[in-house]
Parts: sequence; structure tokens; C-alpha cells
Amino acid sequence: MNKFQTLLLLLMLSLLAGCGPYSFTGANIDYNVTKTISVANFYNESGGGPPNINQQLTEDLKDYFLRNTNLNLVNGTGDISFEGGIVRYDLSPQAPVASGNQNVADQSGLMRLTIAIEVTYTNNANEEYNFKRTFSNFEDYDPRTTNFLSAEPQLVEQILEKIIVEIFNNSVATW
Repeated sequence: MNKFQTLLLLLMLSLLAGCGPYSFTGANIDYNVTKTISVANFYNESGGGPPNINQQLTEDLKDYFLRNTNLNLVNGTGDISFEGGIVRYDLSPQAPVASGNQNVADQSGLMRLTIAIEVTYTNNANEEYNFKRTFSNFEDYDPRTTNFLSAEPQLVEQILEKIIVEIFNNSVATW
């Protein structure tokens, strides 16, 4: 390496060192102040969904934060905490398809599963970031080729994954 390349490399390293912690997940957490997270068991007041959907949501949310931050999970109250519940679980037709026969009823060519989750986020280090908000997302499937009961687990997983990313982005990825 010549002198110029060495100097350029040292300059770049010193600039990066002064930028502070950077996360490829987008998390903007001061780990000197925020060290723990707590996630209360989410409830299901929607009246729909698989029997374990609230537990699946709770565990998936914990796992996502543990994989994408350096926070430690605690029981009780963490430096940041989440609680809430599933408030909507709807299956609705989206695209009617004419049967072409007056003796046969028209069908839905597309069905949509929508899940909404009300979340209360508490940041004990900085209360201005606290919120209570509803996050909602959906997935579509074709009922003419897919049975809902066989598709439901995958649809629920995909919807919860999108909602959890949205919760993460709205709570600790405050750009």
C-alpha cells in the first residue's frame, strides 16, 4: 500500500469511529440507557384465528427483537416494553368472479385475511417515544384453488411477520 492509500484508509476509519453505533437492522437504540425489553403476553379479543395466535405473536415479537437488537429479555418491566392484543381477524371477499351460469352463484376469486394488533409501547428511557397504536396487515389467497384451513397457518405467519417489522420500525428504528 502506498502512503496515499494508507492515509485514506486511516481517515475513513476515523470518520466511521466517530459516527457512533450503527445497526444494519435500523435499530436506533442507546445501549448505555436501554438494556432490557419486556413483552407481555398478547391477548386475542378478535374472536378469530387459530387458538394459539396470541402466543405465536408474543413469541415471534420477542424473537424478532432478540435477533435484531442487543437487548436482554426480562420478565416484569424492561427499559422498553410491549403489550397489547389482536383486535381484528377478518376474512373478506375481494374479487368476485362471475360463474357464467344463472343457476350457479358467483364466487369470490380472491379472499383477504386481515389481522390488526393494538400495541402499547413504553420507552422508560425516553417517554416521548411511547405510543398506543393499531398495526394492521393482510394476505390474499384464491379460494378456488386453495382451502382456507390449509392456507391459514402460512397466511397468519406472513401477516404477523409484516406487522412485527412494522412494530420494530415504529418503536426502535426511529430514523
